[in-house]
Amino acid sequence: MKHLYLSLLILCLHPVFSQEKDSIKVSNLDEVKLESQRYLASNRKNPQQIQRISQKEIEFGNFQTTAEMLSNSGKLFVQKSQQGGGSPVIRGLESSRILLLVDGVRMNNLIYRSGHLQNVITIDENMLENADILFGASSTPYGSDAMGGAVNMVTKKPTLLSESNKSFSGSLNTRYGTINSEGSAYIDLKYSGKKWATLTALSYNSFGDLKMGKKRNGNNPFFGLRPFYVETINGIDYVTANPDPYVQKFSGYKQYNAMQKILFKPNATTSHDVNLQFSTSSDIPRYDRLTDVRNGNLRYATWNYGPQKRILAGYKFTKQKAFLNSDLSVGADYQDVEESRIQRNRNNPSEESRIERVKVYSVNFDLKAKVGKGELLYGAELFYDDLNSTAFKRDIITGVKSSTSTRYPDGQNYTLRTDAFANYFSKFNDNTSYSLGARAGYSKLSSEFIDKTFFPFPFSTIEQKNFTYSAAFGIVNNSTKNVKVSFNLATGFRTPNVDDLAKVFDSTQGNLIVPNPDLQPEKNITGDLGITLYSGKSFEFENTTFVTRLYDVIVTDTFTFNNQYVVDYNGETSIVMANQNLGKGYIFGYSSSLRWNILKEFKFYGSYNFTYGRAQEGGQERPLDHIPPHYGKVGFNFENKWVSLDLNMLYNGKKHLKDYSESGEDNLQYAPANGMPAWQTYNFKAAIRSIDYVTLYAGVENILDIQYRTFASGINAPGRNFYFGTKLNF
Repeated sequence: MKHLYLSLLILCLHPVFSQEKDSIKVSNLDEVKLESQRYLASNRKNPQQIQRISQKEIEFGNFQTTAEMLSNSGKLFVQKSQQGGGSPVIRGLESSRILLLVDGVRMNNLIYRSGHLQNVITIDENMLENADILFGASSTPYGSDAMGGAVNMVTKKPTLLSESNKSFSGSLNTRYGTINSEGSAYIDLKYSGKKWATLTALSYNSFGDLKMGKKRNGNNPFFGLRPFYVETINGIDYVTANPDPYVQKFSGYKQYNAMQKILFKPNATTSHDVNLQFSTSSDIPRYDRLTDVRNGNLRYATWNYGPQKRILAGYKFTKQKAFLNSDLSVGADYQDVEESRIQRNRNNPSEESRIERVKVYSVNFDLKAKVGKGELLYGAELFYDDLNSTAFKRDIITGVKSSTSTRYPDGQNYTLRTDAFANYFSKFNDNTSYSLGARAGYSKLSSEFIDKTFFPFPFSTIEQKNFTYSAAFGIVNNSTKNVKVSFNLATGFRTPNVDDLAKVFDSTQGNLIVPNPDLQPEKNITGDLGITLYSGKSFEFENTTFVTRLYDVIVTDTFTFNNQYVVDYNGETSIVMANQNLGKGYIFGYSSSLRWNILKEFKFYGSYNFTYGRAQEGGQERPLDHIPPHYGKVGFNFENKWVSLDLNMLYNGKKHLKDYSESGEDNLQYAPANGMPAWQTYNFKAAIRSIDYVTLYAGVENILDIQYRTFASGINAPGRNFYFGTKLNF
């Protein structure tokens, strides 16, 4: 299939290029926008690879969640341990090694783990104006964690009367999907005045148990069926036969989201913005754990993520020419995040709950000024993260509560980080532009153990201080209208957080992760070479090759606790593990994307992504975790005034056993014995705009009802899904 796609690309190239000799002028670098980003939006001028998912694509795609929006874009890979999740992977780096942003505000906090995360679903895709994916080290604009890149999710904004021409407006979206009895609704209301504007948005999503595909995937065996599940009646656990093994029992959940934005612009040069966001959910079953087997039978009766709550309250002040002839943006943000884990072994009445409450306070100063031929974007920011980790056991029969071990230290846990940064965008001549950037900062972490009943650690506190730095350089040449050549070199870093340094966690059956106070920051350097071919506005073929070197890689490996390699944990003999800086590593890869408007209303598009990664230690190499097989998307799109139609194929290659990491993060236990099979799905989407202000959506996903599972995931992907939706603008 890969060879078919490459052949199509070659065929597409043949009639297009005539190598026009006219030089192309690079206009003023005016795409640096302070409200949400510290990067150039223009593809022709940006040395870093950036892909945008536009509001038009989001609305037409009619996706169930933001995780589905990202995975169906073909631009990056997404892992799932349960239906209510989705962990993006950028260039083989995942979770705490990539940065999630909402409206330019960091979502990553001191408990973002290196495994798999589900935080991205706390942002409703209907609330998005666009999503930008930054590929490669992005620590210079955004600091710690952005080693593999960043995903900046930009939500919709209120608009003044001068822009909207309507005082009151809004939209209503509804959607139903058959594969999980999905029922979703979204509404937004806008008020636009001369100086004041507001936007209010609400959404609700209900997802039932997910059905997997029923058709065999090529010659691969069926796997992931759910023949039995545990149900609890009057405090007694029963292993019950599933009447339909294709229904992944206990995978459904509900999601609630709200957003309020207020804009006040007293004059042409000054604005005040308030950004309030709230998200919560029902309990979300950790589906992969519910399928775990011990001694030949299901291990857990309950394994849920408790309601995942996210609150964001932000204020931003912007003023042109406010300081040293610089445009100024000052932001102050508060985030309150709650996560919990609720688990109970089968035939054990004791249910354990571990709750993490994180509060994040941040202040940033962004300034932009014309300097010479270019623009200087500079500033400073400060973050303070605070964690309260609690836990208890509850007898489901008597209701009596008792103490149990917390996931993180039970005392005061905090991180403090302050950075200064500068990025300069300019040009050598009309054809060649460049960018320079640097960042320097200081970070401090402190964790405190109060109750050491469950783990008699030989220390009571963990403290760490680090000076951090990064730099970036890029150059872009547009010598003709047909060709863009770019090179980008950037460093990244990630300072260890509380999850890295102080977590006590039963990672997999028989393994216990314990704290390692000696952990150091991990770093990387990435070089990109990009070549993009154009033919007017009708053809674009982008190709990027990258190489990343990793230093002081944090990996989980065998360790000792009180000089012991094996300990007793929750009545089970466990091997002691810990996060450690072990050696070096490298990742290299290639990506390409194609857009060809064959006719005015008919377009062909495609993408292909390949990644290869290895850790190096003591002269030996072993596979890095989180490295996906090759993947991408190919499709045809037809669009006119009344209708939009899209037929596409999403695909993943095979993940061979020899390429699985030994760390356990690749979840080999949830894959077939021979590794994760390759797969492809065929999908059709349609939108009809036959009535003013009303758009009707319909489609079928996984048309062939193929049974498959994406790499490192613990739940089978959806089978054939028919969906129907309506959007009303008013």
